[in-house]
Parts: sequence; C-alpha cells; structure tokens
Amino acid sequence: MSWPSHFTRPTIDYAAQAGVPWASITVPLSGLIMLAGALSILLGYRSRIGAWLIVLFLVPVTLKMHAFWAVQDPMMAQIQQIMFMKNLAMLGAALTFTYHGAGPISLDARSAKVRSSSS
Repeated sequence: MSWPSHFTRPTIDYAAQAGVPWASITVPLSGLIMLAGALSILLGYRSRIGAWLIVLFLVPVTLKMHAFWAVQDPMMAQIQQIMFMKNLAMLGAALTFTYHGAGPISLDARSAKVRSSSS
C-alpha cells in the first residue's frame, strides 16, 4: 500500500535527506520494484521472482532508512527500531516465499498443473 508514496516529492526529499544516493531516481525505482514484487506474490505468478524483488527492496531500505542505532532522540530511535523489526519480519516472509513459492492455489501452480497434464 505504500508504493504510491515513492513517487511523491516528500518521500523523495525524505530519502535524500537520509542520504539515499540519487533519490529522485532510486526512490521511484524502489516503488516499482515493491509494486512488481507485491503483485507477483499476491497473484501467485512467478512468486519466487517477486519475493526476490521484495528482498531486493527491503534489505537496503531497512538498513538505510531505519538505522535506529544512529538516531539520537530516544522516541525516534524507538520508532525506527519498530520499523526496522517490521521490515525484518517482512524480509523473513519474503525469504519464505523464495523457498516455498506461492502455494497450491497460485497461478504458478495452475500453470505447472497444465504443463504436467499436457505432457
């Protein structure tokens, strides 16, 4: 749900302020990567690739944007730690999808069933 904000000036400016290189390019690109990965998993179409896209998005974003250990204000540090842990949980879920795929009711499973029945 947060991918549209990656195309807005406030999000791009926030990332630039946090030290993200080429924020005007990398932030919208990250929004596209996030959208493609999420849709892939949601639809169960090439979900392992989609999950790797989510991993590709989450690793740098988590380390760069939620570096709670570098925040001086205790309340902001706690908020960033919560965001870091949330992203870590999503990273775990994405890695689970990279291994197991989307499951038996996914488009991937349907196409595999069609391929195996036609051979």
